[in-house]
Amino acid sequence: MQIIGFNFTKIHAEKSPNFRNSHRNYAVEFTNFEKEKIDLLKDAEAINLSFRYSLIYEDKEDASSKEKGEKLGETSFEGTIKVSASKEETKDFQKAWKKKQVPTSAALPIQNFILKRCATKSVFLNDEIGLPDPHLKIPQLHPQ
Repeated sequence: MQIIGFNFTKIHAEKSPNFRNSHRNYAVEFTNFEKEKIDLLKDAEAINLSFRYSLIYEDKEDASSKEKGEKLGETSFEGTIKVSASKEETKDFQKAWKKKQVPTSAALPIQNFILKRCATKSVFLNDEIGLPDPHLKIPQLHPQ
């Protein structure tokens, strides 16, 4: 399995006027699966996965509570990722997708790729609309 394509179809950022320091929740969700035949791939097939990435800032008094708090800010992305897969991997995808899931062996590398692409873009968007310090550690120089 190899990632051969990636694109965004929707980018969204918002901050509530009553924003205050809040709890952050991340989520990557797969929303659609399609198989595609590409002539350049001799012994493989292409799989198109649609996804939604969300970084939600919410007021949550008790972080251990299962209830969602008031949404104070959000950065979200929707897009597609194209993966080259063997016929056997494609069958695994089709079988898992019947339960609206991605095979465990493929989910982690695909989610990590999506996180890398979306998290870096959300740093810029969060800065532009005034959401708090980046959720990624940015390297800093210090005097010696």
